[in-house]
Amino acid sequence: MSATEIFDEMWGTDGQLRAPYSGFHDWFDNEDPGRLRAKQREAEELFRLTGITFNVYGKAEAEERLIPFDIIPRIISGLEWTRLSRGIEQRVRAINAFLHDIYHRQEIVKAGRIPEEMIRRNAAFLPHMIGVEPPGGVYTHIVGIDLVRTGPGEFFVLEDNARTPSGVSYMLENRETMLRMFPELFLRNRVRPVQTYPFDLRRSLAACAPACAEGDPVVAVLTPGIFNSAYFEHAFLADQMGVELVEGHDLRVVDGRVAMRTTRGYKPIDVLYRRVDDDFLDPLNFNPESALGVPGIMDVYRAGGITIANAPGTGIADDKAIYSYMPEIVEFYTGERPILQNVQTWRCSEADALAYVLDHLEDLVVKEVHGSGGYGMLIGPTASRKEIATFRRKLTARPGNYIAQPTLSLSTVPVFSRAGLAPRHVDLRPFVLVSPGRINVTPGGLTRVALKKGSLVVNSSQGGGTKDTWVLED
Repeated sequence: MSATEIFDEMWGTDGQLRAPYSGFHDWFDNEDPGRLRAKQREAEELFRLTGITFNVYGKAEAEERLIPFDIIPRIISGLEWTRLSRGIEQRVRAINAFLHDIYHRQEIVKAGRIPEEMIRRNAAFLPHMIGVEPPGGVYTHIVGIDLVRTGPGEFFVLEDNARTPSGVSYMLENRETMLRMFPELFLRNRVRPVQTYPFDLRRSLAACAPACAEGDPVVAVLTPGIFNSAYFEHAFLADQMGVELVEGHDLRVVDGRVAMRTTRGYKPIDVLYRRVDDDFLDPLNFNPESALGVPGIMDVYRAGGITIANAPGTGIADDKAIYSYMPEIVEFYTGERPILQNVQTWRCSEADALAYVLDHLEDLVVKEVHGSGGYGMLIGPTASRKEIATFRRKLTARPGNYIAQPTLSLSTVPVFSRAGLAPRHVDLRPFVLVSPGRINVTPGGLTRVALKKGSLVVNSSQGGGTKDTWVLED
């Protein structure tokens, strides 16, 4: 496929309806557009009543917004999903092995596959984790792998989210909304379920409990609080799992265990699903100003008294410079060729790469190595001369802070508009649960869609929306 040709997941590149969409297309053709417009409004009202929102941070106070939702599902065949899930499993196994290695023997560095300074000088590398054995050997209990598609069988990994991946609540609410509004669609199409995710998550977390756990492991979700952009998700998952949602002030170290305050006194926690960043997790070991974490929790963790999911220090696997080494990482730890490919990446810390990027800024996407949410990036083809000049100065001043990638022709899927179906660019974040000896990839994931015509930015904070993702039973 040429660099300018765009693959439409419903209509292909030749305008012929693709098989995964045939059942949906037959249904849509017989639907009254007025009814569908009413259903779109109903979906928005459901999201508003449920409180499915996120916070956008700017110069002023955080602004709470409704997550835009599109009623047209994104549909993936079972055969396509089989290959995708195999590639995701392979990648997640490699990420866990990589994390264990860099905090222990660093064999990949000794073998010359990754430069030592890429680890040692990385801001996300956590010296406190050196020599620590997490319960069950699991570092990344919950992983989100961001995928983009450029052709019928062409999927690329855009990013790895191994620290605190978000968005699974939107995946679940999207499906619940579609089931409620269009039950007949699910009778026509054999769609794999995602609704068991909260049960699977609790079971997976419990399987990672430390050796000191007795009976049914006690699981809790640690949130920074109601002002966090993902608070809805924290509360949603705690409720769906049937576990306590706690903040730092609810917890303390008691007799060598992390315990939560209850009406009957303090109760030890075995597994803490934390949605608090490393730096704020423990004011005694990290940021002393933090009021979000638990004083001494890292000492309990290192002594084997609690499981923290995801493990502290996993953020280095999110680093976009480390991402550029993922093909080598996969091959080094699995002995296999990567099933899923990376997007070509230039590490601006390298002189030759920097020179190329500076010469081709108008054609490239430039990202901060620790950036997220669509912030701190340049999309060359849509950037103004002023924006390109600003980024040129940033790159020259701190080249090691950036990587660059080609501007891909992301696939499109239909969204519902007043004129009918209109193509918009998408990505996909499947969610993966890891426990000792088991990797579970939820069939589907979160499809994020760029609702603005021609836009490649799918992040909700940047004007994107979401849609239900179907994996068919072939």
